[in-house]
Amino acid sequence: MAIKIYAQSFDPWQEVQAYQDAAQYMSGKFGATNIFIGTMRDFNEGDDVKAMSLEHYPGMTEKQLEKIVAEAQQQWPVIDALVVHRVGDILPNEPIVLVAVWTSHRGDAFDASRYIMEALKSKAPFWKKEVLISEDQRWVEKNTDGYKR
Repeated sequence: MAIKIYAQSFDPWQEVQAYQDAAQYMSGKFGATNIFIGTMRDFNEGDDVKAMSLEHYPGMTEKQLEKIVAEAQQQWPVIDALVVHRVGDILPNEPIVLVAVWTSHRGDAFDASRYIMEALKSKAPFWKKEVLISEDQRWVEKNTDGYKR
């Protein structure tokens, strides 16, 4: 398992490839890799958003993410997992989060990845401040539930 917090932009595809290449013990063991990449969108709550600042609680954030991945490993036969999260100033289209899960079968990879992502959004100590097109700023009070309704 690896948890990474970056204050600069990252290439999610490069992260997955480098992690998988370095994890030689996984060679031949996995039959499925589920990859979720969350990017910043330019709208929220009916407003145009031009930037976002994402803050976290160093140390506590990593521990909470480790706990979330461990919970997923208890529920599904996860061979390995990688979580990368961005902090700092972020612009639309930039990756914010990467969750990659390796398992023997696709159903477990899908389910474990979804669990990690949903738990991350509700339990990990991250705080978002949006900068609107109007230059107004606001703290995001709650995360979306993952579906457009």
